[in-house]
Amino acid sequence: MIKEVEVAGRRIGPGHPCFIIAEAGVNHNGCLATAKLMVDAASEAGADYIKFQTFNAESLVTSTAEKANYQKRPGQPDQSQYEMLKQLELDRSSQEALVEYCRTKPAKFVSSAFDIDSIDLLAELNIPFFKIPSGEITNLNYLRYVGRLNKPIVMSTGIATLDEVKSALNILFDSGVRKEDITLLHCNTEYPTPMCDVNLKAMTSMRDEFDVAVGYSDHSVGLEVPIAAVALGATVIEKHFTLDRNLPGPDHRASLEPLELKSMVKAIRNIESALGDGVKAPRPSELKNIHMIRKSIVASQTIHAGDIFTEDNITVKRPGNGRSPMEWDNYIGKIADREYQEDDLI
Repeated sequence: MIKEVEVAGRRIGPGHPCFIIAEAGVNHNGCLATAKLMVDAASEAGADYIKFQTFNAESLVTSTAEKANYQKRPGQPDQSQYEMLKQLELDRSSQEALVEYCRTKPAKFVSSAFDIDSIDLLAELNIPFFKIPSGEITNLNYLRYVGRLNKPIVMSTGIATLDEVKSALNILFDSGVRKEDITLLHCNTEYPTPMCDVNLKAMTSMRDEFDVAVGYSDHSVGLEVPIAAVALGATVIEKHFTLDRNLPGPDHRASLEPLELKSMVKAIRNIESALGDGVKAPRPSELKNIHMIRKSIVASQTIHAGDIFTEDNITVKRPGNGRSPMEWDNYIGKIADREYQEDDLI
């Protein structure tokens, strides 16, 4: 049985509201003021957390590494990945300021660390859980290091096989992480992810294989996939957003704008409500309709006392406030004990 995860007093898992992370990523473009506006937008949308990315470009990538295809945009400077990332860093003071700013907002601060120094920084900032990005799932030392910090872990699994996910989990377990403190996020690392490659069923495959809470980190266009993920049992949803998709930068095009993010959150909460408790029984809102929708056994013509009920003199019609048609066989062949006019309830 999947155990719930507790993060900062909030329970995550089956039977609890989906934990929604608005992924700011690097869509602040290295600007603290923009990052704060994104906190405001995530809070207005109803997200539980806003997630940034913490990294030191020198520790993350070589100076000559090329950009991924999705990071290249027509009209943008011809930069290396290092040059691009260097412009998108948030320094320690900026992240400290964001932590403080988020204390006064509904959407709280969290960030993904991309190197050991960044893990240390986030630990010092006392983030409530660690979010392991997809690229670190095969990084042994990273996994060991974060696993020893005694924090809940949310781990993305983009571009990973089931065996690689299993290996990463075993490293975390060996480092002291409890099974009930791990949530796995299915993910595809392409921005934007083609619908044919979302493979949302892989999320439930991981849940069934590892018996842990699962969720979905979405890079597809639109709202449909994260909403569908919740219907399939996602306990955490992470979705990139931006203040404006036309801004320069690598991730804006595959991100929601604030009103879309708000619509996604509302839709997820509606789906959670719509899923119900699984008990097949009339719901309170429809009880008043039972007599109007169902039928009763009624006379189809005048029936005199002493006549025998037959298929020729009784039928079924609305309303359903008389004898149920399910009792039909009990009445065929019985003798009427009084007179009935057409449409009288039997």
